[in-house]
Amino acid sequence: MEPSNFSSEFARYWQLDPEILFLNHGSFGACPTPVLDRQQELRARMEREPLVFLDREFEGRLYEAKGALARFVGADSKDLAFVPNATSGVNAVLRSLRFSKGDRLLVTDHEYNACRNALDFVAKREGAEVNIVHLPFPLEDPAQAVELILEAAAPGTRLALIDHITSPTALVLPIEQIVSELNLRGIDTLVDGAHGPGMVPLDVAGIGAAYYTGNCHKWLCAPKGAAFLHVRPDRQRETHPVTISHGYNMPEENRTRFLMEFDWTGTADPTAYLCVPEAIRFMGSLVSGGWPELMARNRSLVREGIEILREALDVEPACPDSMIGSMASLPLPDQAVPMVPMAGRVDPLQEELFSRYRIEVPVIVWPRPPKRLIRITAQIYNTAKQYEVLAGALRELRR
Repeated sequence: MEPSNFSSEFARYWQLDPEILFLNHGSFGACPTPVLDRQQELRARMEREPLVFLDREFEGRLYEAKGALARFVGADSKDLAFVPNATSGVNAVLRSLRFSKGDRLLVTDHEYNACRNALDFVAKREGAEVNIVHLPFPLEDPAQAVELILEAAAPGTRLALIDHITSPTALVLPIEQIVSELNLRGIDTLVDGAHGPGMVPLDVAGIGAAYYTGNCHKWLCAPKGAAFLHVRPDRQRETHPVTISHGYNMPEENRTRFLMEFDWTGTADPTAYLCVPEAIRFMGSLVSGGWPELMARNRSLVREGIEILREALDVEPACPDSMIGSMASLPLPDQAVPMVPMAGRVDPLQEELFSRYRIEVPVIVWPRPPKRLIRITAQIYNTAKQYEVLAGALRELRR
């Protein structure tokens, strides 16, 4: 098959390989060239005079960036800290808290593996018990998720780690209702919102979770290394970054201890954080309706992709329409392609689609072999024709 990515007119703003059909924005995101240009400009300034940039100007630049992000996600910038990625945000919270033997921690079996590992690590260290909520997939109704999570919230549950949008199954969970119900039971929620910012409209403060962490490098299209952790004011004193640095004992003057600790954890390249306002501005400028139109466009496109793949694979919908964002997973029928043992991290079908057809799309083993999912994403550089090419490749492999 001759490589042709059938991308949209907006693809010219990205540096993606034109010989590859890229349907995996969900894994690491992709940063547009104008935002990368802004990052390079900031890096040049930093290297020209590191003390001016990092010592004299950094705090002002950081608060400007944080203010833009806070307005976008519906938060107060005083409750917001930059972190390198959502996994770091999850670790900062979990490793700050102390649990006792008999305490229970709640998590679903759709949780991202890295964050689940952090939860298991802390539970083992503290002697706490991890209760796993088994959510069905396909899922018929968002109320099922709420009901099953609440049923598992047994007495002694201290914290629930819940995805906003699940990574393997791409379900947009009814997070506001889940958090509200858990709050009523006296259970704090740590929301893993890795895919939230830029995929769905956010009102982080309104969600009411004790903790919410989200990536900026995915759907916001900021440079890699930009994410945030939002901590409710009543939980900030007990929350510390994974790296303890100068802020731990500095006098509190114009900032809270929470901000002093998180705003500076040591020498690093902060330009990914500082580019977040440009990413928000640039992505919102691509269509006349700004971010609401962009999110609606991506959601509509991924729904079109679902229908194209459903016909090719002869499978039923995996979830109701209300649980679809800019990313969707479909179970592969057992007879779709031969199942062969996996030699490494990449599923053989995923490797075949890449090496033979130049299609970049994840095939996920979940929750156990031989069940596999194929996950597609929609960003503004994608088109419906690209899902048709993927469907054609899958039909060819079935034959």
